[in-house]
Amino acid sequence: MKSIVIHAAKDLRIDDRDEGISAPSTGEVAIRVAAGGICGSDLHYYNHGGFGTVRLREPMILGHEVSGYITQVGAGVTGLSVGQLVAVSPSRPCHDCRYCREAKYNHCLNMRFYGSAMPFPHVQGAFREHLIADAAQCAPADGLSPGEAAMAEPLAVCLHAARQAGPLLGKSVLVTGCGPIGLLCILAARRAGANLVVATDLGPFTLGMAKAAGADVTINMGTAPEMLAEFGADKGTFDVLFECSGAAAALASAVPAMRPGGTIVQVGMGGDMMLPVQAITAKELGLRGSFRFHDEFFTGVSLMQKGLIDVAPLITHRFPMDDAVRAFETAGDRKQAMKAQIVFSGSH
Repeated sequence: MKSIVIHAAKDLRIDDRDEGISAPSTGEVAIRVAAGGICGSDLHYYNHGGFGTVRLREPMILGHEVSGYITQVGAGVTGLSVGQLVAVSPSRPCHDCRYCREAKYNHCLNMRFYGSAMPFPHVQGAFREHLIADAAQCAPADGLSPGEAAMAEPLAVCLHAARQAGPLLGKSVLVTGCGPIGLLCILAARRAGANLVVATDLGPFTLGMAKAAGADVTINMGTAPEMLAEFGADKGTFDVLFECSGAAAALASAVPAMRPGGTIVQVGMGGDMMLPVQAITAKELGLRGSFRFHDEFFTGVSLMQKGLIDVAPLITHRFPMDDAVRAFETAGDRKQAMKAQIVFSGSH
């Protein structure tokens, strides 16, 4: 079975692996993977061999944004059928640790998240031709394309961030960083009733995509930072900030535009950041982290099926599995790519 395997930084190979080719056990399904999106964490493994203290210590199959068609159904599985397209959640909590017992599944102490080098041995990812998954991971994606279904994971990240922000109806929202997560936060904020959405980034391509996704105002912080400064009048404008870049400079420039009592939701994970603590204190701003998701995965699939959130315009590139290196190189080019996906053999 072909799999996309990272061996070291810039050493990406199509290897023959045997993971995922056995018959499904009780409560499991076998899946022929159809589409997979390249995420920022995949790019960190590809470009740098890891991120922060998380480093590759053995070859690892990449990928966690996938969809596919069920080929076999194990005993005890209901509600899923052979031939059905499903979005596959990469999140597999243990359901037994203290946080799972508190229903904080995204903080599971024994999380098995596809394509993660955090534990050792590493948790192998889902960029492979065949996959065995728990039925509980699978959201029926009838009516969606494989590419749309594979967007359920990043959409779930942003729906969880919106939940962290609290009620958004009528609120003014700032989104810093217009990669896929930033754009999906724009879509989530709009669906939740945000009245004003402003987006910032450094490039015309990403800002154009943000405008198309529904941002009222887009600001190029490289060429016109004064446009954001205008929103700082009278102690600020924005009720909520979705900080999606993971860059300290983006957060620092956003805080003056926040109104007193506003909420910062830190979504981007670019590494440790210096915080403008005094300004946050003086404005009595709330700072909320947002990490992964759980039930929002299934909510996201439902919203896409109902036509309430359209992710298709974000998928700018598709590559065959054998062209994985070019796919990863393109995915990292923010001058031309938003979401690049792998199309696996035999998908339709």
